[in-house]
Amino acid sequence: MLHDRLLVQPDRDTGERKSSAGIVIPATAAVGRRLAWGVVAAAGPLVRQVEIGDSILFDPEELAEVEIDATAYLLLRERDVHAIAEPDDDQSTGMYL
Repeated sequence: MLHDRLLVQPDRDTGERKSSAGIVIPATAAVGRRLAWGVVAAAGPLVRQVEIGDSILFDPEELAEVEIDATAYLLLRERDVHAIAEPDDDQSTGMYL
């Protein structure tokens, strides 16, 4: 990876969802701008806050998609990351922005 680029493997649970009330929302339903979670697979040398293996929240619209060894990845800049989830090892909320 070059500069501040991240190679992210997106979560594949973007299909059918269920609301908190139990209503099933099909994958084809039009929704507003929805952010997605993914796991960082590789990071460039100028990436400062994200490490390989971190779960990140990002906007999947207009990102470059690449396939490596039959696995789909997304390519984005570090500045496009909205949040990083940390493991729940301590009493923190587990997420920072």
